[in-house]
Amino acid sequence: MFENIIFEDPHFFWFLLLLPVAIAWYIWKRNRQTAELKISSTRGFKANPGFLGRLRPVLFILRLLVLALVITALARPRTVDVSSRTSSTMGIDIAMAIDVSASMLARDLEPNRLEATKEVAGEFIKNRPGDRIGLVVYAGESFTKTPITSDKSIVLSSLEDVEYDNVLENGTAIGMGLATSVNRLKDSEAESKVIILLTDGMNNAGFIEPKIASELAVEFGIKVYTIGVGSNGTALSPVAIRPDGTFQYGRVPVEIDEDLLKEIAEDTGGKYFRATNNEKLEEIYEEIDALEKTEIEEFKFYNYEEKYRPLILLAGFFLIFEVLLRFTFFRSFI
Repeated sequence: MFENIIFEDPHFFWFLLLLPVAIAWYIWKRNRQTAELKISSTRGFKANPGFLGRLRPVLFILRLLVLALVITALARPRTVDVSSRTSSTMGIDIAMAIDVSASMLARDLEPNRLEATKEVAGEFIKNRPGDRIGLVVYAGESFTKTPITSDKSIVLSSLEDVEYDNVLENGTAIGMGLATSVNRLKDSEAESKVIILLTDGMNNAGFIEPKIASELAVEFGIKVYTIGVGSNGTALSPVAIRPDGTFQYGRVPVEIDEDLLKEIAEDTGGKYFRATNNEKLEEIYEEIDALEKTEIEEFKFYNYEEKYRPLILLAGFFLIFEVLLRFTFFRSFI
């Protein structure tokens, strides 16, 4: 009954200092009320204080208990049950467009560009519990891997399955990847709509120009953050496929159309980033995470249950018991 007790008015406990004062007063008064008789010998008297005489201090102890219980009750002991409810006041829908062309297997990021992107993007998704996220992959063409959803486990599972499997036509269709992402978000009723488009090359495939796709994003109020992945200079990239199906690697110049990515970001109100290594890529996603925050409003409900009533009842019982003893077994004033 008294678990997790808090006291609303704990300053009343200062009155407990009256208890040792009352004890000292009781001892002093009792000694003063004890009569003294001087005689030469006590051999003619039988020393027998009596049972009730020994129990007389019980009355005083009961009064102390009553006082202590009343003081504790005045401190208002209570238990509190706290429940909370959160509501998102500004939801964000995010489409993540990831380049899965063969060049994403380049090893200038560890273990390669694609795996590094998957790892960092996965952490980004886990840190967005209040948002809906979808996944688009593209190379020479594009398709929706996961539609916009609030189920992060589905998005993370789909992200884990992203790999270069030569199913998509080879090339880098930035316009196609952006247009597919816009199509995923155009009917969204979220307050904020964002596309994170990641690529390591130049637009060289697809039948939708990046300029047209970015104009569509502007029309539907979608902000685009663009990320260029790749070190400066050259990178160890796939250049051929051996007879056993494995890639042969060679040094290949890193070519990223930064002007195009900057233009897309600027036109849509987003920002362009360049990731030349794993640490920089992680910092970029952290910055985007900080720029696009979901405002969450938390409501807390407090249910208080007062616990002073049992103390008052117990104090009343001890007081009545003390009065009954005083006027029955102990017929005297103390």
